[in-house]
Formats: sequence, structure tokens, C-alpha cells
Amino acid sequence: MRMLDLSNNIITGHLPNCWEHLNSLEFLDLRNNKLSGKIPPSMGTLVNLQALVLRNNNIIGEPPFSLKNCTSLTILDMSENLLFGPIPSWIGENLQQLKILSLRVNGFFGRVPSLLCHLSEIQVLDLSRNKLSGGIPTCLSNFTVMKQRRVITRQIKPVRKITTSGSYLDLYESNLLLMWKGQDHEFFNPENLLTSIDISSNHFTAEIPKVIGCLIGLVSLNLSGNNLNGKIPSEIGNLSSLEFLDLSRNLFNGKIPSTFYKIDRLGVLDLSNNELSGRIPFGRQLQTFDASSFEGNANLCGQQINKSCPRDMKTENPQVPTIDADENSIFYGALYISLGLGFFTGFWTLSGSLLLWQPWRIAYLRFLNKVRDYIIVVVEVNITKWRMWLEG
Repeated sequence: MRMLDLSNNIITGHLPNCWEHLNSLEFLDLRNNKLSGKIPPSMGTLVNLQALVLRNNNIIGEPPFSLKNCTSLTILDMSENLLFGPIPSWIGENLQQLKILSLRVNGFFGRVPSLLCHLSEIQVLDLSRNKLSGGIPTCLSNFTVMKQRRVITRQIKPVRKITTSGSYLDLYESNLLLMWKGQDHEFFNPENLLTSIDISSNHFTAEIPKVIGCLIGLVSLNLSGNNLNGKIPSEIGNLSSLEFLDLSRNLFNGKIPSTFYKIDRLGVLDLSNNELSGRIPFGRQLQTFDASSFEGNANLCGQQINKSCPRDMKTENPQVPTIDADENSIFYGALYISLGLGFFTGFWTLSGSLLLWQPWRIAYLRFLNKVRDYIIVVVEVNITKWRMWLEG
């Protein structure tokens, strides 16, 4: 047997611990049942297994260490169960062929192991709605496939495209439940369309590492519902393939990077409920989002939220421009030069006229003589009066 699909039934009870008898199995799909108990260790004997899907059951405990032997796995979906504990580091160390890893809606806690960055082939990483903490790993640049821009010739739709042609192995379609544009959608063969990172609704802290800007093949990025802080890195503007970006319900501050205008394929943007400030940047796509994308940021302003920025407001009493020290020196220098030029012009205009024009010169000399005679007469009269007063 190479494929076993028992999905979408009402199977109950524990998983049997006898999988060593099915070591040729390549596809095992048990999603949407009511299975309980732990994952049996004998599943680690399925060394040819390419897809293990256990989504939406009641499986408990930690993933068994024996699963590290399933090195051919490209799809590991253990989402929507009751699993707990740290994310096993052996997933990144041994399952390096993984393209899809979904652990969403469980009870995993602690930091994301750095060995998870060894998944160079990963296309979909979903760790949302757990209890993970610490910072986002800075080794995201090791996700080689996510660093490659992919040409998507048609719109992404969660629609099944199964055919009846080919061998029975061709009939199996990978299936994944993902948050897409704000709602859960079931995707078939998502590895052919999507590159996605979803770590929403955890307890991550610190800043978004700038290396995230090198994952230019990302189509969906969801970091909402954490305690991430600091400024939104401008490098996110390099993610020109993004169609869905959700950074809401965090503690981001500062301005929205102006580089966001370069993400011209963006269909959904949510920056609500942060501590962002300043003007919402202009851009081809940014102008299409309504106020709900930016609500809960008291210090944001811009056309999208119908709120004027301080620079746009006209004041009734404009401020008197102040002059600093440099402007003072320039002003007084110009003043002194103008005074000197005025004195020079006036002096030589009068003096030149007296020297060059004889009638003016004669009249001026007669005026000076009369002034001199008047002063002499006044002085002599005052001296005579002073002597008479002393003698008598």
C-alpha cells in the first residue's frame, strides 16, 4: 500500500502502533476525524512517507522522536490538535525536504528552534495560534525557496483541481487549511501556488528582523496578534510578491515605511491596533485601503482615514520667522554696506557739485562767510555784555 486516505470520517479511538507493516506507505491522510491519544512511535518506520496529514483530531502529547526517520516527508500537517511542548528541533535537522509544515492551533510553547531554519525547501510555514515566545529567528534568509520570485499565472483560489487521468498516485492532492485574506481557506496543492509564513496569535516579542526583506517570493505574511515592537522595517517593501500582509495587534511604533508603495500586488493590508504615527504614505496600492486597515493608531493621519496631518493645517496667526546667528551676520553686513554706499554717494554728490559747478561754489562760500560774520558778531556782543556785568 502506497496511499491511505481515511480523511473526513468519524473515526475515533487511538492510532494503532503497528505501522511498521506499512513501510511502503507514501501518503497518509487522517484529517477531520475524532482520533485521540498520542502519535505512536512506530510511525517513524514509514521512511518512504512523503505526506503525513493528521489535521483536526484530538491527538495529544509531543510528536514522537522516531518521526525524524521520515526524511522523505515534504508535507507534515499536525494542526488543530492538542499537541504541546517545544517545537522539536529534529524537524529542521532531519526533515529537510519539507515544503509544508503546519502546526497551527496547538499548545506548542517556547522559542522557535534555530534548526528550523535548515528547512531550505520550505514554502508554507504555519505556527499560528500557539504559545510560542521569544524573537522571530534571524536565520530566515536560509529559506532558499522563499527567496526566489515565482511567476503565478493565475489568481490564487482555494479550489480543488483533481483529475481522473494518470496513475492512482496522481489522484492524491495535498490539502492545507490556511488563513488567507483574513479567513480560513482550504487549499489543494498549495505548494504549487503559495509561499507563506504565519506565526500569528502567539507571544513573540522584539523587532521584525530586517533579513525578512530577502524573502522576495513570499505571497502571504501574517505576524498579527503578538507583542512585536519597534519600527516596521522598510525592507518589507522589497516583498513585491506579497498579496496578503497582516501586522495588526502588535506594539509597532514610528512611521509606516514609504517603501510599501512598491508592493503593487497587495490585496489585503492590516496595520490596525499598533502605536504607529505620522502620515500614511502615498502609493498605488496604499490609496485603495480603507480606514479599517489603519484603525487603532491614534497618531496616524492621512487621506485614507480622513484625518489631516499637522503640516496640512493652516494657522490664523502665522509665526514670525526667526533669524539665527548666521542670518544676523548676513543682515548686518548688508546694512553696513548700504550705509557706506549711501554716505559715499551723498558726500560725493554734494562735494562734486561744489567743486565742478562755479555758481554753486560762489554761493556756498558766500553762505559760509555770512555764517562766520554772524558768529563773530554774536560772540563779541556777548563778551561786551559780560564785561559790563563784571564792572558794574
